[in-house]
Amino acid sequence: MIIDDDFPLPLAEIIQVNVALALAEDLGPGDLTASLIPAERNAKALLVSREAGIICGQAWFNSCFIGLDPNVKIEWRLAEGAPIAAGQTLCEISGNARALLSGERAALNFLQMLSGVASQTRRYADCVRNSGAVIVDTRKTLPGLRLAQKYAVRVGGGSNHRFALWDAILIKENHIAAAGGIRPALLAAEQLAKAEPRCRFIQIEVENLADMEIAINAGATMLLLDNFTLPLLKKAVAINRSHGSPALLEASGGVTLQTLTRIAATGVDRISIGGLTKDIKALDLSLRVIP
Repeated sequence: MIIDDDFPLPLAEIIQVNVALALAEDLGPGDLTASLIPAERNAKALLVSREAGIICGQAWFNSCFIGLDPNVKIEWRLAEGAPIAAGQTLCEISGNARALLSGERAALNFLQMLSGVASQTRRYADCVRNSGAVIVDTRKTLPGLRLAQKYAVRVGGGSNHRFALWDAILIKENHIAAAGGIRPALLAAEQLAKAEPRCRFIQIEVENLADMEIAINAGATMLLLDNFTLPLLKKAVAINRSHGSPALLEASGGVTLQTLTRIAATGVDRISIGGLTKDIKALDLSLRVIP
């Protein structure tokens, strides 16, 4: 159910932590309203989609109910990452009535949010499918839910940038200013990366073509082209290809569904989009107890 074959971090542990915090936040010392239902009563419920999208977060959803009723039965009618239609029944749940009622909101919060991320990512990924460009996420994520959201980006067909500050180096304008320039910043990064196996890559942000040339001549292998216009992106790609060992180029800033196709057509390798995880509309799903 979990797409974790190439996910570099332990999803099962991430899910356990996420769900434990969500249930503790919502239930506190106990669900007062659910206490109105006899403790021994069982119930069934159906999960139905109210709009089309991509389903994502089934393991988080399941864990919310299993944490309250280990004997709960959840029968999904489709796989993780599958497209869904409005009005479609997604799964049937049966178990202790109190557990179903108490776990409903936390379970839906995870499923709706992660499905929203996956659905948004799929829309962007579909736009560049034949261009060769890859859609990547950023660190603009909900606090405490970054890894869950980055998982959803993968389910939607995108790729992950760095996971946090600990696994890669991204030299931005403030780092360059503090380090004394592009060359000294890159030199320091290369020295650090040699001593830190956890550093997966070194990327440097440039804001114009002159800085891009300096970075390439200083040995940069990954460039973040920040807020380049379309004409500048095309020039950047041409300049990069003129070098013997071209760097990986990533376009960033002001990317929308309306501009995405034209950005991809410039020949950049990757397009990073903060809106994949920052500006998300949760997918509309509904859980209804069967009378």
